[in-house]
Amino acid sequence: MSTVKVHLGDRSYSIMIGGGLLPMLGSNCHRLKLGTRCAVVTDRNVGPLYAKAALASLRQAGFVPVEIRVPAGETAKGLRTIQACYDQLAKHRLERSSFIVALGGGVVGDMAGFLAASYLRGIGFVQVPTTLLAQVDSSVGGKVGVNLKAGKNLVGAFYQPRLVLCDLDTLKTLPKRELRTGLAEVIKYGIIADASLFRRLERTLPELLRLDNSGMANIVARSCQIKAKVVQQDECEGGLRAILNYGHTIGHALEAISRYGRYLHGEAISIGQVAAARISHDVLGLGRAEVNRIEALFAQAGLPTTVRLAKSQLPKLFGAMKLDKKVSAGEVKFVLAQKIGKVQFGINVPKATINAALK
Repeated sequence: MSTVKVHLGDRSYSIMIGGGLLPMLGSNCHRLKLGTRCAVVTDRNVGPLYAKAALASLRQAGFVPVEIRVPAGETAKGLRTIQACYDQLAKHRLERSSFIVALGGGVVGDMAGFLAASYLRGIGFVQVPTTLLAQVDSSVGGKVGVNLKAGKNLVGAFYQPRLVLCDLDTLKTLPKRELRTGLAEVIKYGIIADASLFRRLERTLPELLRLDNSGMANIVARSCQIKAKVVQQDECEGGLRAILNYGHTIGHALEAISRYGRYLHGEAISIGQVAAARISHDVLGLGRAEVNRIEALFAQAGLPTTVRLAKSQLPKLFGAMKLDKKVSAGEVKFVLAQKIGKVQFGINVPKATINAALK
C-alpha cells in the first residue's frame, strides 16, 4: 500500500492506494473519530458488487450505516437525485457528527460530496472510488457538484474529503470501456505536468489495460501526487488549478450537447485533449511530432480522438463552452500545451482556430 498526503492545513487528508483496502474502511473511519451514524451512497451498478463489504466493515468498527442507492450514470447527477438523497438522510436521522461514504465512480463521488457539503451545512465524507477515473482524478481535490441541463457541474462546492481509499481490486470488475476512460485522465497528467509519466504510458499501456498490479499502483499514485501538488497551491481554482482542466473545455461541452448519453467523461475529454493539442500547435507552437504523440497515445488507449459534428451542432457546442466555469468576461479560456509536460492556462483562442482543430 502507498499513501499520498494532500496538505491543506486542518483540511489535510490521506489518499490510500493498494489492493484489499475496502475491508479496512471501517477501521480507517474510526481513526478519524467520525460520528456513529453514516450513509453509504452508491449506485445500482456498484452497490451489488461492493456495498455489502463496505457496510460490514463499517458495522464491525462500531458504526451504524445505511445504504442509499442512486441510479447509475451521468444523467442521474442532478438536483432531483440530490433531493431524494436529502430525504433519505433526514429519514435516517444523520446528525452534524455523521458522515457520508461515496462508494462508486466519479458521478457518485461528486453527488455524495455535494450532499455532504450541503446537508446540515456540512458533514464529513469519505471517498471510496471504484473506477480508475475516480481514483486518479475526481475523488481527489474537493470539487463536488451536480449538472444542470445547461452544463456540467454548474452547481457545486469546494469541499475536501476526510479520506480517500483507493482499493485497486475494485478495478477488476470495471468494464474495459470504463477502464479506458480513466486512462484519459492519467494521460492528461503526463501532458500537463510530467513528460516521464507520458513516456511511461507510451511504453506500458498494454500492460495497464491488462490491469498489471504494480503498474496500476504506480500510475494511480503518480496521478494523485500531481493533483495533490496542484490543489495544495490553488485549492479553489483561482489560478494554477485550471491546468487540471486541459481538454475539458471542449470535452464538457461535448458531454452537454449530447445530453450525457453518447460519451463517457474520459471519451469526451480524450477528444478535447487532442483538439487542445492541435490548438496548442497553432497558438503556442507545440511541435507537430508532440501533437502526433498525444493523438497516438489516446488512440492506443482505445479512446476517440475526433468528433463529427453536424453544422447545426457547432453553435450548440460553442454555446455550451460559454457556460464553462472557466469563462471570464464572456471569453472562453483554454489550457494549452507548450510541450508535453508543461502547459499554460487562461488563453483566449479564436473561434476559427477551435473550428479547425475539431475538423
